[in-house]
Amino acid sequence: MSTKIAKEKVCLIGSGNWGSAIAKIVGKNVVKFDNYDSEVRMWVYEEIVNGQRLTDIINTTHENVKYLPNVPLPENVVAVPDLLPSVQDATLLIFVIPHQFVKGVCEQLKGKIHPQARAISLIKGVDVSKGGLNLISDLIKDNLEIDVSVLMGANIASEVALEQFCESTIGCTNRANGEAFHKALNTHYFRVSIVDDVAGVELCGALKNIVAIGAGLVDGLKMGENTKAAIIRIGLMEMKKFSQTFYKGVKDETYFESCGVADVITTCFGGRNRRVAEARVTTGKSFDILEKEMLNGQKLQGTLTALEVHQILKEKDMVKDFPFFTAVYRVCYENLAPHFLVDEI
Repeated sequence: MSTKIAKEKVCLIGSGNWGSAIAKIVGKNVVKFDNYDSEVRMWVYEEIVNGQRLTDIINTTHENVKYLPNVPLPENVVAVPDLLPSVQDATLLIFVIPHQFVKGVCEQLKGKIHPQARAISLIKGVDVSKGGLNLISDLIKDNLEIDVSVLMGANIASEVALEQFCESTIGCTNRANGEAFHKALNTHYFRVSIVDDVAGVELCGALKNIVAIGAGLVDGLKMGENTKAAIIRIGLMEMKKFSQTFYKGVKDETYFESCGVADVITTCFGGRNRRVAEARVTTGKSFDILEKEMLNGQKLQGTLTALEVHQILKEKDMVKDFPFFTAVYRVCYENLAPHFLVDEI
């Protein structure tokens, strides 16, 4: 029989701009509750910035100068350069790293986490390494043998860091675990709802980045707002169709949460995937080059998700059933000229 946890201890696995924005929220929230440890550890992949270790900079200036500059972090957020010490005694793990690194991180964590640990994934992407479609939350759950919730929403990190009002959605299977993360994450400016649809919430977060690539291409082509609105609607419909094709039980109403239509809208008007896709048209440079030039070490998720989704559709002989996803994939990987995007759908 499991014993009651005396105090929840939160650890963030990841420290990019989104991870740092979330660390600011969690650091301020945990001190409000007697049953939460006041220290929040944040695993930081060590880098040298201006001749200093990034963890030293964060712990002395309380600012992530590389990924979230000019935003003060609470002093109880402690940057840790080594993964295993960062998760020691942590009961609530917040995963916020690029999805291609999840498997390696989980392999390091196997057998090394608190026996009553639960996790929440803020990671937008899918895993196709084993063939077929696998959710990132399932990858974490299967590797670490713990319950995993997800958080997705219309949340551009820089705006959240500035405390501009927005909403987000927790998808969970265990309501008590969802509520434990809700206490750590919900604020007056970052309003979090809870739904019992992990797959629906998570797939919205992954697939919307493909839609954002399409929206950015349309922006670069100067096609106008009517065309962009059509791209968003078509993309949202393919998101819903894909999710409900591969995961039974995904709910229609999930698409009206922040993780659904709201996230698609904000990602198609702001965010890195839209910006880089627009630059792909205006500069003619490849996505790989633009990622290096524009994203300051951050990763472009939309192109990789388009590739992974295409692999699944090809395997299932369903490529023709998803013309928008296929057209975005072809622009990214088969040198289809961007102006053919609309023709293809």
